[in-house]
Amino acid sequence: MKFRSLAILILWALALLSVSLLQNNYAMRTATMIAMFSTLAYSWNFIGGLAGYPSFSTAAFFGLGCYVGALGQVHGLSIPSAWFLAVIVVGAFSAAIGGILLRLRGHYFAVGSIAIVELCRLLITSIPGLTGGGSGLNVPLVRWSPDAVGLLFLVVMVTLFIMVGLVTQVVQRSRLGFGLRCINQNEDAAEMVGINTTAYKIVAYVLSAIFCGAVGAAYASWTGYIDPNEAFNSLMSIKVPVMALLGGAGTLLGPAVGSVIFILLEEVAWSNFLEWNHAIVGLVVVVLVFCLPNGLLRLNFSNILTLKPARRIWERV
Repeated sequence: MKFRSLAILILWALALLSVSLLQNNYAMRTATMIAMFSTLAYSWNFIGGLAGYPSFSTAAFFGLGCYVGALGQVHGLSIPSAWFLAVIVVGAFSAAIGGILLRLRGHYFAVGSIAIVELCRLLITSIPGLTGGGSGLNVPLVRWSPDAVGLLFLVVMVTLFIMVGLVTQVVQRSRLGFGLRCINQNEDAAEMVGINTTAYKIVAYVLSAIFCGAVGAAYASWTGYIDPNEAFNSLMSIKVPVMALLGGAGTLLGPAVGSVIFILLEEVAWSNFLEWNHAIVGLVVVVLVFCLPNGLLRLNFSNILTLKPARRIWERV
């Protein structure tokens, strides 16, 4: 079953690449965004889906990847070297901050992870001599034709998507995946049976960070310009978990399914209901919480018709 799911992911990646045959810039951009947010959703899935920790640090790792990759290119590094540097720096940062932050649980961890985003944004803004501050930073452009550049970054984002899917498959079938699922079920019991929960959580947190850093570095090269408000957009830290939860957190296909549905819904909302865009996104979150607590891939129509998830939430309140 796992290998069949992995085959579906690879076929879906090939389908995204085939969009380039249409020679439609809008379609290629949409496919690139789907691959990009799918990678981010899978990254969140390590700590949020498998370990069950409500992380909202995605924007922090993405933004740091943007700036480290951009600064590397500004100071003469090749694009691959700048991207690799971004992955290393973001990985080291997540390991250091994770050792502190992951001692918290539940709402305390969630609030702490949100604070990391704001801390990084303020840090980047406060050193304009290096990062450009609030004015942003120009990134050296790839000197190719627009069509070639679009195809390049579609391939890059799809490659990252395939990589994070393969890593997810390996993690889920490994001792690490078993330990993370134990932490999700009952962390205290996992500690009692000898699982080093702190180490497992830090590894999951670092995995969730390095792919975000890689995506951020690639995004900066793609757009050619970044600023703190865009790179450290707190809305991204909300959208990405919603994508994973919409498809099914902790599953192999869930983040991909949720990302596709969310991005297409957002595109429709922006193009047809500009003033109501955020309201529509909020409605998706409400439906997710009350009717689809386990995601679309674990959908139980009888539960929806009887509103059992909503009743359970109401009973807890």
